[in-house]
Order: sequence, then structure tokens, then C-alpha cells
Amino acid sequence: MTLDPVHFDGIARLARRIDPGTDERDRRAFAETVWEEFLDPLLDDGRRVLEPVDEQARRLVDCEAVALRDREFPTEHGLDAGTINPTTFKNGLVIDIAQAAMSATPSELDLHRSRTTVMTVHSNDETMTVDETWGTFDEGYSRSRAVKIPPLPRFAEGVVHALALYLAESTHARDHAEAVSDLLVLDGPLYPRGLLRWADQHPDLADFLLDDPRPTTVLENYVRLVEAFVDRDVPLVGFVKNPATRVITRTLKDKREIDVSVPWADDSALFTRLLERGEYVDDVDGERWDRDTSALTYTNWFRSRGGVDRPLSAEGDALGVDRRLERPAYEVTFFVVYDPRDDLLYRIEAPYAFTKDPETRERLTMQLLQDVAVAHGPPTIVEKADELARISNAEKASLRETLEAQFDTVQDRTYDDHRWDEQPY
Repeated sequence: MTLDPVHFDGIARLARRIDPGTDERDRRAFAETVWEEFLDPLLDDGRRVLEPVDEQARRLVDCEAVALRDREFPTEHGLDAGTINPTTFKNGLVIDIAQAAMSATPSELDLHRSRTTVMTVHSNDETMTVDETWGTFDEGYSRSRAVKIPPLPRFAEGVVHALALYLAESTHARDHAEAVSDLLVLDGPLYPRGLLRWADQHPDLADFLLDDPRPTTVLENYVRLVEAFVDRDVPLVGFVKNPATRVITRTLKDKREIDVSVPWADDSALFTRLLERGEYVDDVDGERWDRDTSALTYTNWFRSRGGVDRPLSAEGDALGVDRRLERPAYEVTFFVVYDPRDDLLYRIEAPYAFTKDPETRERLTMQLLQDVAVAHGPPTIVEKADELARISNAEKASLRETLEAQFDTVQDRTYDDHRWDEQPY
């Protein structure tokens, strides 16, 4: 059943009741003010939550030219983890399964074959037990583990998902770190952002972080991963496809000297306005923005110490994880690149241990710009890792059926599950 034209027009007419506030020209002008006056450094109650690693600048590079330049790193490895998503069963179990895989260019078939699989299990039944020892399968190429999550009814699905995903990813990365000779690209942020966000969400989750060793163990894996790559002088970066940080926008909202409400939902919207190039041209309905799509635009690298990046900053506690290097070495640094061809913004993160060196910083910048230009989106090595780690919808359904048989129960389905099962997509 589709909308009749009269219904479509009725819904569209509602837009006339909305005044979007500041017009687009003023928003672009305000973005320029933020760039010029507030980011070098960005202060929050006297704390430097954001500051440039080097000179603050916006740059551009021709898409075709950067795609054809010599590669800064001869080989690349990618890492990703996929899950079946949290599944609740009628016997009270909440389960998620994650598998991590590493890709390589040039291809390494034995490496591509290897998997790390983690199943996380939550139950309010305290008599439920889990054998948490690591096991192997596929002739020793792969490892697996089941992990029991303590009772957290309100957050069961989120916790089982995050711990399965991050434990599989970090363990696989550490197990195969020696295979990386030039550059590792993580599909996602440098540190487990979802886990680090728990401390701000609810006291129960904050207590879980303090009392249970599992989240700390996962974060420790990432800290040790950074240390291992620093020791070997092999860079690693995180490629964030959908950056949604709000450090800048939240900090600006709290500044009394800014008498205009911050118009962006997150930092990505601000950076998009700052990096999008074009001009206003005449159109039949007045003026419209004509975007220039010939060049990738990008910022300098920034040091980030706010929001979920604070625990790994020099002044953060890293959830109690011991850090063997000087604390600034672990700090999150990032730059953002805007691809006008698809109107998309990406964030590339790396430890300050690597980006403090101007030559390494420039090599990483040009390598990731080239990757985006060639792939017309996220780097091919990341997409390759995603394909290896992804669990298809058909495979998810089969795994759930297997779990139903194993536990002599059925999935706790809702009407929405039934409804969307009937959809063709």
C-alpha cells in the first residue's frame, strides 16, 4: 500500500509549519567562526579537550592525482568483526556471537582463513554456568570462547553485543599483530568507544566497569595492541565510517560567550560545513548550493581528550589499565576527510605515539586519502575485512535455529520480528 498523492501532499505540507531558524549562509559563517576562534585549543572548564597536533589548516587534494600517486605503505592489513546481534530466548538467555577476521593486501590465504569467535551469554538465572576457556577449531586456524555476563537486565543486549564484538576484534588483532608489516587499519575507532561510553550512561554500567574484569580486559587488549605496534614501529589507525562524536558541539553549547545556539547535531555536521567547497548559483527557485566534487578536503590532525577519548588521555585513568609507555602516547589523534562525490565525512584515528612525528603523520594522511580516492569510500582493505567477518542474514537465522535446538528453547519473538520476516529485503 503506497501513499495516495493527496496524503503525500498533506504530509509534505507540514514542512511549511517549520521554521528551520538560521539560514544556511549564516550556518556556514558560524562554522568559520568556530574554526577560526575556538579549536586552537578547544577549552572545557580550562581543560584542553581538543587541540591541533600541528598547524591548524584545511587542505585539499585532487581525487585523481592522489589516487595515482605512489603508495606510502607497500602493504596494508584490515581488521573487522561482525555479530549476529543480541538474541533473546524464552529460557531467559540473551546471546550474541561475534567473529573477527583480518584481511591483507596482497592477499594471505592462511590469514584470511583464521577467525576469532566469541559468544557472550547473559541470564538472570544464577545457576547458569559457562566454560570460559579458549578452544580451537578449523584445524587450529581459529579460536573461540564463550563468556558469561553478570545479571544486568536493563542493559543485557547492549552488554552482550559490545563485549562479544570488542573481545573478538581485540583478541584477533593481538594474535595476528606480527603478520602486519606496514600498516593496520581497524574498521572503526582506535579504542572500544561503545564500552568507554558506558561510564557516562548509568550507575549500573559504571559499577560494572569497576567491578567486573571483562571490560577492563577488553580495553587492556587495545592498550597492549597499541604498545606492540609502537614497539615494532608499525602504525595502526582506526577508520570510522560514521563518526558521531559530539565533543566540539557539546563544549560550544556550554560556552556563554557564544550567543548563537550551536546548529549542528554532532561534530561531523560541523566539519562537513567546514570542508564542503562550492558556491551559490542562480536556480529557478532562487539560489542553490553547487558543490565542487573534484577534490577530497581534509583537516590537520587533532589531539582529542574529551568525551569517550578522555580515559585514554594523559590525564585519564584508562579504567585502571596499566600503561607501559608515556601516557600521551596513547592519546587519540584524528583528522577528518570529506568526500564530496558522496557528500560523506570519515574520521581517521591514530595514537599520538605515531602522529607526533611529522613524517609519519604525513604518510598516514596521504595513504588514507589515496585509499578513499581509489575506493570511492572506505579503504578497500576495510571492505575486504568486513566481507570476511560479516555474518549474513541467512547465516544469522541458521545460527539462531542451532541455538534453539541446543538449548531446547525458541527465540523470544515479537510481532515486529514476524512482520519484518515477511519483507523481501
